Amino acid sequence: MRNLTEQLTQYAEYHRDARNIATHFVGIPMIVLALAVLLSRPAWVSVTAWPLHAVPLSPAWLLFGATTLYYLVLDVPLGLMMAAVSAGCLGFGAWLAQQGTAAWLAGGIGLFVVGWIFQFVGHIAWEHRKPAFADDLIGLVVGPLFVLAEALFGLGWRPALRAAIEAKAGPTRINPPREHAVR
Repeated sequence: MRNLTEQLTQYAEYHRDARNIATHFVGIPMIVLALAVLLSRPAWVSVTAWPLHAVPLSPAWLLFGATTLYYLVLDVPLGLMMAAVSAGCLGFGAWLAQQGTAAWLAGGIGLFVVGWIFQFVGHIAWEHRKPAFADDLIGLVVGPLFVLAEALFGLGWRPALRAAIEAKAGPTRINPPREHAVR
């Protein structure tokens, strides 16, 4: 299994244009939230959690639990931050799943479709490269981790990790040179 630096570097190689990364800051959270919403039905059983209120188990819990374990294996501090993000998504997803079917589906499908539109606009308009998951499906799991790491890098978190990624993937750029530019 590849380590955190290798996973983020591979994903970063597909995301060097700052405008594309910006679309990912919108699109990926929308997609993740959509999955939490859409997979929060059916809720099978309730377990009592601290502080003594019921939590419905659903396919969303299975997906987010598995990905959180993967993130924790890659890096405990980043995995814990992703666990907090996941908990928020699961809470919102469970809440929307308890609303009427029309609201649940409209919210979940709307978030999913608009999120993917942002993703593809970023890749088509600015990156001029296919998404990372087209070559390696693990990119679907690493994407949310990449967005969180990029946000944290912007706050000065773990500069050595950022430098290691940029040493292999190259720096973030705006207006990359075109291969077939008119001279």
